Amino acid sequence: MKGAYVHIPFCEHICYYCDFNKVFIEKQPVDDYLNALEKEIIEGLSENDSRIETIFIGGGTPTALDNKQFHKLLQIIERHLVASELKEYTIEANPENLNETKLKLMRSYGVTRLSLGVQAFQNDLLKEIGRPHSRTDVFDIFQKARQAGFNNISIDLMFGLPNQTEKMLKESIDIAMTLQPEHISIYSLQVEPKTIFYNRMKKGKLHLPGQDIEAEMFELVISELEKNGYTHYEISNFAKNGFESRHNLLYWNNEQYFGFGAGSHGYVKDNRVVNAGPIKNYIKLVEDTGRAQTAAHPVTRKEKIEEELFLGLRKLSGVQKKRFYEKFQCQIEDLYSEEIKRLVEQGLLYEDEDKIALTRQGVFLGNDVFEAFLA
Repeated sequence: MKGAYVHIPFCEHICYYCDFNKVFIEKQPVDDYLNALEKEIIEGLSENDSRIETIFIGGGTPTALDNKQFHKLLQIIERHLVASELKEYTIEANPENLNETKLKLMRSYGVTRLSLGVQAFQNDLLKEIGRPHSRTDVFDIFQKARQAGFNNISIDLMFGLPNQTEKMLKESIDIAMTLQPEHISIYSLQVEPKTIFYNRMKKGKLHLPGQDIEAEMFELVISELEKNGYTHYEISNFAKNGFESRHNLLYWNNEQYFGFGAGSHGYVKDNRVVNAGPIKNYIKLVEDTGRAQTAAHPVTRKEKIEEELFLGLRKLSGVQKKRFYEKFQCQIEDLYSEEIKRLVEQGLLYEDEDKIALTRQGVFLGNDVFEAFLA
């Protein structure tokens, strides 16, 4: 086992686009949840290879916990997951509920990487997407994180937002460049069911940029970040040299990992597993059984091969033919020669003797490429 994802499903505010497993933190049984989380981690580690190389605590909003609860969470992770093999330890945070006490706690417990949910730098746009922080909050907490000793900070940005223009996106990128984070994740808005934006869209009240403008925005993102020294190493991710997300690379390299917490997903012993989502259901299931899984899908060899390709091709370095052969004892070309030839001719895929990878055009039409490798 290479990684562990830990889900904290509590938020002080619900963003209008978010479809992750989350609840308002007020009046929630946070301490009972943390106790159940520890029990689930202990049980999971006792049954599996537990040499953890990366930890990622996400949500929800992990920093929505108060200082005492946050300290308890870090103690749990320290007791059971932090080991000599650990190479990266990331915690997601929102600018409005991260403070100096939590920053010092993270550093004292060995957190190496901070992921800040910024999304945009225009205060009006932040309000429009349901974010409670301001541009000033971002600058303030970023400076405090540097002062606390964090030298690996990632920020999230978004494009294709309601009423967002290319000029606004360029401004957000320019402002981000003044901060000089080591990593930037930038995502196009996806309107998902059971979100506020989805309900607005059904009523015709969500005004989004068209697909052409969204494509131009993505082109702007790539050119601006590459111009500023960031390597485009995955469709939505850019990093300074050596600061690629090790944990997320586990996903794209199709490695196995634990998923702990309500609603989390894992890949354990060749099974895709899903935990109970509702908080009370999760707590009761762990208290009764020590486990939280409500579904497990054994991944067939055919599915592993498909996943190896559509996950691996998200990386700009592509899928390495030698590694593919070592994992599956067959050549990619033996399975997908016609698909590869067609995609190369369409200008969406690049192939040489070592790898297959997306072209620049293929990055913009990634889903079309991925579908070619699915039955």
